[in-house]
Amino acid sequence: MIPVERLGEAMRAAYPELERVGRIGRDPVFLVGGAVRDLLLGRGRVDVDLVVEGDPETLASVLGLTPHANHDRFGTLKVELGGHEIDIAAARSERYPEPGALPVVERGASLGEDLARRDFTVNAMAVPLSGAIELVDPYGGLADLEAGLLRVLHPASFVDDPTRAIRAARYAARLDLRLEAETEQLIRATDPDTVSADRWRAELARLAREPTAAAGLEELAGWEVLELGERWEVLAAALPELLADSPWAGEVDWAAAWLAAAFGPWDDAVGLAAASPTQPSQAWTLARGHEPTELLLARALGAEWLDDYMGVWREVELEIDGADLVAAGVPEGPAVGRGLAAALRLKLDGKVAGREQELAAAIAASA
Repeated sequence: MIPVERLGEAMRAAYPELERVGRIGRDPVFLVGGAVRDLLLGRGRVDVDLVVEGDPETLASVLGLTPHANHDRFGTLKVELGGHEIDIAAARSERYPEPGALPVVERGASLGEDLARRDFTVNAMAVPLSGAIELVDPYGGLADLEAGLLRVLHPASFVDDPTRAIRAARYAARLDLRLEAETEQLIRATDPDTVSADRWRAELARLAREPTAAAGLEELAGWEVLELGERWEVLAAALPELLADSPWAGEVDWAAAWLAAAFGPWDDAVGLAAASPTQPSQAWTLARGHEPTELLLARALGAEWLDDYMGVWREVELEIDGADLVAAGVPEGPAVGRGLAAALRLKLDGKVAGREQELAAAIAASA
């Protein structure tokens, strides 16, 4: 961690564009949340969130910036400054009308009220952009960072918003933090059923996009917030290497892969993993039509033949098409498809090569 007295230096190095905001802004403006936390941890630049004790649109106008996204309900807007996207929000307070409901947001609050509505102490810190550069830390976030702890701000936090339990796993895994004892008790009592399935899935997807997705999912399972599938350990051990290397790198969305590994369904993957094709054409027939994520899980379960399918066999194409067969006298209809499929299988198995042999094989199979 960097010493607090070097916080201003670190902020200027990571976010040089913010100097202008502090110099020109008419209302008090603060860097808040994860950007402050990660500066203290020496992790460099992350997404920038600013809170203004005033109107975000006025600040944007003073800076000569045109918002390209505006979320009136939450009093936030996005602008581009110095080649970077930053979020500017009005200081606001919020209340939850019932467990799991979206918050009722009220603008015009102070920085202290804004920090009080946040989730964890390590995210409830701020640094003013004008005047003396000092750490605003009303809840002991710095001390928790130094102790490696993740501590919730309010006892009702996970009742108000159960998805904060998933957020806790994301931070714990990414920042290598452990839960403070009372926070862990509160998380273990979380009731996901009070929040919509869509919101729960969306927060899980955010966790799954992290490089530390596997560790985060295992944290949630350890806290008994969710259950991982019976094949999780095998899949989790194999996925990192597969997702990083050819022929799978870039073929499957990282988050989709981890969510599928955690929660399934696995039936198709298990079936493919149990198969033992002896010819490329057999492998091609088995694999075609399956989603890449299913194929990846099957490979993680042991279907090594899928490496050749992904890297070679799925790219094999005929030099002929249906028009060539019709021109050769094959009647339009199922016979054309039957002939082309047969020619492709033979080509995959190395039994035909070149246009003439493909055409001859297709005509023979179409009869």
